[in-house]
Amino acid sequence: MTDAGTNSLHASERERLSLGETLSDCHVMATRQLRKVLRRPMYVVYLFVQPILFVLLFRYVFGGAIETGGISYVNYLLPGIIVMTAVFGALTTGLGLSEDMAAGVVDRFRSLPIARSAVLVGRTAADLTTNILTLVIMLLVGLAVGFRPNQPAYEIVAALALVLAFAYVFSWISAFVGIAARNPETAQSLGFIWVFPLVFASSAFVPTAHMPAAVQAFANVNPITLVADATRALMIGHGDALRPTLETLAWLAGLLAVFVPVSVRAFDARNR
Repeated sequence: MTDAGTNSLHASERERLSLGETLSDCHVMATRQLRKVLRRPMYVVYLFVQPILFVLLFRYVFGGAIETGGISYVNYLLPGIIVMTAVFGALTTGLGLSEDMAAGVVDRFRSLPIARSAVLVGRTAADLTTNILTLVIMLLVGLAVGFRPNQPAYEIVAALALVLAFAYVFSWISAFVGIAARNPETAQSLGFIWVFPLVFASSAFVPTAHMPAAVQAFANVNPITLVADATRALMIGHGDALRPTLETLAWLAGLLAVFVPVSVRAFDARNR
């Protein structure tokens, strides 16, 4: 049978997959990615060691010089660091996809009778799992350096759920960037180019009131500012939680509605 005939057969087999089989394929892809992350020192350092260094740097080097309006800097900082860690963790989605496509792994996957959605869904699900592990580590490190969340447990859980939802949506943005990039090096560079301004021109590390007017105007509508403010309010009671939470959810819904379909289309076009 020719390659065209084989691909046609596999395409028809994919169309007949049940929901259970599709979920199973997604699980296999997610498990593969988790094993890949844990076996690569670069990912371990990026996901688990680097965020701890950020906490120690901001807590003990910059913390004494930053005015946070009546609350300790460590309590102001940790919600922002948690958001930053989740967003940076989402960048591994694009980098991993780009590596797999450059190595021909995705082409081999597409030759198998598996669900077409399994590669992208499994990849983003794996990165969501690593983000959960990272957030647990960040909370433990935060408690060790003096972070003291004082709100009810359900609000703290809601804050972490909001951060994880945010990270999941950013994984789809990162997936699109990784698919559009022609090689892993470009994917890594592009990821930092669009994420760094969002993270550092936000309220993650300093109140926006201390920023220049133009930067402050951008920071106040920046989705990272909104999720950082919501997380901070839910964990330590600093400010109103409802408005930034609702605005964050609105951002998430809009971004998800845009980047899931465009990522799927770009993935199909790139691997056609």
